[in-house]
Amino acid sequence: MRELATILPYFRPYRVAMVWGMVLVVIANGFALIQPYLLKLPIDALTGVAGDDADLIRRTVLTFALLIVATAVAGGAARYGMREILNGLSRRVEVDLRNDFVRHLLRLHAGFYGANRTGDLMSLATNDTLAVRQAVGPAVMYTANTVVSFVVGLGVMIHISPELTLAALVPMAVLPPVVQWFGKTIHTRFERIQEQFAALSTMVQENLTGVRIVRAYGQEDAQAGEFDALNRDYLKRNMHLAYASGAFHPIMGLMTGAAMVVVLWYGGGQVIAGRIGVGDFVAFSFYLWLLAWPMIALGWVVNLYQRGAASMGRLNRIFAIEPGITVPERPHPPPRGTPAIEFRGVSFRYPDTERLVLQDVSFTAEPGRTVAIVGPTGSGKSTLVSLITRTWDPTSGTVLVDGVPLPEYDPADIRALTGFAPQDSFLFSAKLGVNIGLGTSPSLPRSERARRVREAAVAADLHDTVTGFPEGYETRLGERGINLSGGQKQRATLARALAIDPGVLVLDDVLSAVDTATESRILSGLRGELKDRTAFIISHRVTAVKDADLILVLDEGRIVERGRHRELVALGGTYATLLRRQLLEQEVAGAA
Repeated sequence: MRELATILPYFRPYRVAMVWGMVLVVIANGFALIQPYLLKLPIDALTGVAGDDADLIRRTVLTFALLIVATAVAGGAARYGMREILNGLSRRVEVDLRNDFVRHLLRLHAGFYGANRTGDLMSLATNDTLAVRQAVGPAVMYTANTVVSFVVGLGVMIHISPELTLAALVPMAVLPPVVQWFGKTIHTRFERIQEQFAALSTMVQENLTGVRIVRAYGQEDAQAGEFDALNRDYLKRNMHLAYASGAFHPIMGLMTGAAMVVVLWYGGGQVIAGRIGVGDFVAFSFYLWLLAWPMIALGWVVNLYQRGAASMGRLNRIFAIEPGITVPERPHPPPRGTPAIEFRGVSFRYPDTERLVLQDVSFTAEPGRTVAIVGPTGSGKSTLVSLITRTWDPTSGTVLVDGVPLPEYDPADIRALTGFAPQDSFLFSAKLGVNIGLGTSPSLPRSERARRVREAAVAADLHDTVTGFPEGYETRLGERGINLSGGQKQRATLARALAIDPGVLVLDDVLSAVDTATESRILSGLRGELKDRTAFIISHRVTAVKDADLILVLDEGRIVERGRHRELVALGGTYATLLRRQLLEQEVAGAA
């Protein structure tokens, strides 16, 4: 239950509502608890009244009947307000918790997503936050109900007859160990359910995202069979929880039923002996019955608390992970215009690995110059440019922007300055124009945003393709842009990077899905766009980067050659070898 303590700060903005909700809990239970006493009074008043005094009987019954109806109406209104406030408050807490969780996810380093499945995180953001809401909403409300009704009802019962109260509570003595055992069992079994639900969500998400691969390899039946096995295990775990929850409620009912039997037997003897009156006995029986519901509800409340605690524990484990990229308390003012970027003795290894992906990398990208990075697969090209946007921080060495170490800037300022077109062309399930204009400022007028989107599409050689679509830039894309070809998705990603008018442009092999001639044509058309930007271009094709101001050749994380195209060709080293190999491949492809 300690896990739920971390949710308490979320109640601070709603303190006033919480107080009013608890006041209404007391009022609602007060009206409910006064009704048995209102039933006792007419019974006591009518005891000994002559049977022929019908008028007095009628007036007495009518008076107390109206009082009982009035208290029922007032109590119902208070109970409605109680539910409205406390359940509504729990919904707001759920929204705040889910928002904080997603914000936290967006701040975590890239390695976190390599170690955690998307389905697990989806389950946490939806199913687990719902379980927490039920623990801090309905469970809290019914706990308050139980405490108020039990304390007040028990006090009245003791006032009526301490001996009868003690006799009625004897069967309840076994409740504490029973509640403790069931609570622990429910907690453990619900955690196992949530883990299986996460695995189930992951499989569905992966199969829907990769449905074309599943079909291409004829794996529909195999995947359906695997899903069926996961689903059956999910059912099995839910049934184990249902067995525990299902046994809890009857045991609670058995205890309260036993208490009622004791009251009827022992209390009836008290009435016959004249130790308590008939009205007191009736009121006592009703009070015991009113206490029976909170005792039965206690099982449901414990179930909700244990589910909520299990879910909050899973959320807390994610909240405990510190963001890999920190924000300085007093960030340096953001760079303006086209900055210079310097790598000074930079080395990098990925977390929990030993191999250095980059080793002692040093170079300077002058303002408005284009730096090309080439090298064999796995040489560290993408890792190098990921350090510019602070996807990662160097293991050693420093990246400087305009002479200021990158960690001294707010990461948001650096990313707002940088147009990044990654190797993996990710597009959202939204309109094409919205995807291209994703990074543009929301404060821009619609006409200005549309102009930027169109100009960026022209620069990325995408505009003519878009105008050929029936809905143009209003074309709605499927998941991950599934209704576009690979080359179209890459060009849309390139246009998105250009649309924000960045001072720094990073193109990470963004045109690998287009042919060599198209890539050369696009990069030639980009010269005007690159002129006033500090640009980094990664390409496996040496022919596509020959016009760069500086070419860096990486091999096993080290810069083995640097210079301009002609210089590197004349050197006859790694760059020249890569160029000859690619020219030969193009000749072979052309001959075929």
